[in-house]
Amino acid sequence: MSARTLEALEEILGRGSEPDDALREVAATLAEEPAIDWAAIAFVEGDDLVVGPSAGSAVEERRVRVPISFHGDAVGELWVDGDADRGFLEQVAALVSAHVLIGWDTGGERWEP
Repeated sequence: MSARTLEALEEILGRGSEPDDALREVAATLAEEPAIDWAAIAFVEGDDLVVGPSAGSAVEERRVRVPISFHGDAVGELWVDGDADRGFLEQVAALVSAHVLIGWDTGGERWEP
């Protein structure tokens, strides 16, 4: 995983796009990495995880799941199939956390990432 990819993800998330659009771009960018076959963002909905934006070809037996939290609350997981570095994926999970919050229950309050 490259610093260039992290920079690209920061640029995507910093554009001010709709969270769903930004997360779709994040998944697509991750899936372009040579070591990643498939990438997805799963949202916490009640007691379940619901897969949202994804890109690539899933290979479940190679899946890595990294928690995504916002201010200590679990809001989702980053799911990646491939040989991605866990430290890199944890950085990505931290970068996307505010955007994933949008898919989580905000209690009816308006939220700006």
